[in-house]
Amino acid sequence: MRCVIAHYPFDLIKSEVEQSMSGITPEPGTGVCVTIGRRVYPVMQVGEVITRQDRRDFTAGEMRRALTGLGFTCHDARPAAPAWDARANERALDG
Repeated sequence: MRCVIAHYPFDLIKSEVEQSMSGITPEPGTGVCVTIGRRVYPVMQVGEVITRQDRRDFTAGEMRRALTGLGFTCHDARPAAPAWDARANERALDG
């Protein structure tokens, strides 16, 4: 898929994005995130890896549009932990 990010054209392929992000640890983050494989990454981290540009050169909206067009699932915020994890964390803090 051809898209424009930070005024530069890119030909992105879903499998190439997945391959680029394999082995990269997701940063803790808030805001717009994208699920790639079984991991959730901030879209700005993905944009930096894919474009090799500084994060200040593009917006989260540009990356979200491009990644959604490739078929990835984008979220407004990092998905919450499962309920059983949250209760376990509360018990650990209380005890």
